[in-house]
Amino acid sequence: MDQHNHIARLMTCGGDARITIDPASGANRYMSTPYPRRLIAYASSTANDISADAFAHVTRRAQVMAPDGEWTPALYGEALDGLRARLRTAYALPGDVGIAFAPSGTDLEYIALAANTGAGGVHNLLLGADEVGSGCIHSANGAYFAKETALDAATVPGAPVAGLGPVTLAQIPVRDDLGRAQDSCAIAMGIRRQAEDALAKGMTPLIHIVHGSKTGLVLPELQEVDALIDQYGDTIRFVVDACQARITTKAINAYLERGIIVFLTGSKFMGGPPFSGMALIPPAAMDRAAPLAQGLAQIFRRAELPAAWPGREILPDSANAGLLLRLEASIFELERFQALPIPRVMRVIDAFQQAVGKLTTRLLARQVDTRFTGIHAWQRIMPLEMQTLVTLDIGNCLGRPDFDAATGIHKALAAQGIRLGQPVRSVRTGFGAGAGGWAGTLRIGLSMPQIVGLDQLGDDCLGDDALAAHFAQDMTAIGDALTIALLERTRQSLPA
Repeated sequence: MDQHNHIARLMTCGGDARITIDPASGANRYMSTPYPRRLIAYASSTANDISADAFAHVTRRAQVMAPDGEWTPALYGEALDGLRARLRTAYALPGDVGIAFAPSGTDLEYIALAANTGAGGVHNLLLGADEVGSGCIHSANGAYFAKETALDAATVPGAPVAGLGPVTLAQIPVRDDLGRAQDSCAIAMGIRRQAEDALAKGMTPLIHIVHGSKTGLVLPELQEVDALIDQYGDTIRFVVDACQARITTKAINAYLERGIIVFLTGSKFMGGPPFSGMALIPPAAMDRAAPLAQGLAQIFRRAELPAAWPGREILPDSANAGLLLRLEASIFELERFQALPIPRVMRVIDAFQQAVGKLTTRLLARQVDTRFTGIHAWQRIMPLEMQTLVTLDIGNCLGRPDFDAATGIHKALAAQGIRLGQPVRSVRTGFGAGAGGWAGTLRIGLSMPQIVGLDQLGDDCLGDDALAAHFAQDMTAIGDALTIALLERTRQSLPA
């Protein structure tokens, strides 16, 4: 047990305050733990508890890698190189793709800025700011996002990272006032306007493609990306925010073939504990990478960036055992998931979708749209990986909960052992120009380890029945708890 406690404690080190465990609850601010628990958990869009299998794996690996508890820089570098090789195998990546590791997905924004620094600065274009990590607003602007870094350096949120500027930041919403997803063509038009303005100022436009937002959007589509590349060539740059990791091997390699950096994290769909980040960097992006900015020496350790990155020697040559173990758990889950044939994955997802559909009907809720609203929207099929996540609009359910009320319901359910994805600002309470605040939402998502575990129920008729029964039991418990919470909210809103 002491060894287990030690491993759990290590996995809460080497990050920022978001990973800190509250002594009273034993969980971090996202209500997840670095040790396995028996819960009803569909919170992969926010943060996971580590699975029992991954925890056992990490414990064994720690004993092999550092039997004496000594995490040396040499050991750290060797272990990260091993994880790079495993990632390349898992995603069938070309051998010349560089891989950088980061303490969180938020830190990955610094990698994109460092790889795309231009003489006149970078104009960073963020899509759907309400549907990506909240700290990304700071890091995408070349600024610190927390009061400390993974190197225990004291920082000021919003203060610039030395040497990364100049950086300007703009945003394009991915939903309209009714909560409908914007059309990919409309998004591309907005990108063109921003790119033209930045180029006229001598800046390098850096466009964020969202592949799996907090509610499962993919914008803009690849055909629009190709059109932008044909029009502007290398004068504009792209990065893919796939931090939810709801992305297929084929999609990852399609982006890399176009010279686009891809961000992933191990703590969402991949199913590992928070926090860890991975940047897949194609050769073209590695070739144009500028020497590292001095301020990045407060954020990254040397072994975390590819050996070929110019100026890597300014980074401290030290180890982050916590990040290493979190990555180890995540890539363990990825390898197990990638070994499953697609039809078996689809079988689990289909049963999940049917069960969540029944829950939606029971609650008289609405599923937030994950498709585009343009004239050809009916022709677009939701990508398989996006079918692992459903966002429920509960704003018109009993009590008409708004975003703040949904946040309270989310916390109340977690206290009862039911973990869902956090509310996300995606639906307005009003319409058009008079739109009010944000309506209440909750997210229900599968993770890689859940799919692997549920696949073991079998693929015959009896197995399908067992799969349906499993989801029905969980969704009934979620529905019961939500109904009670909504009734309580209704009671509180009645006049005394």
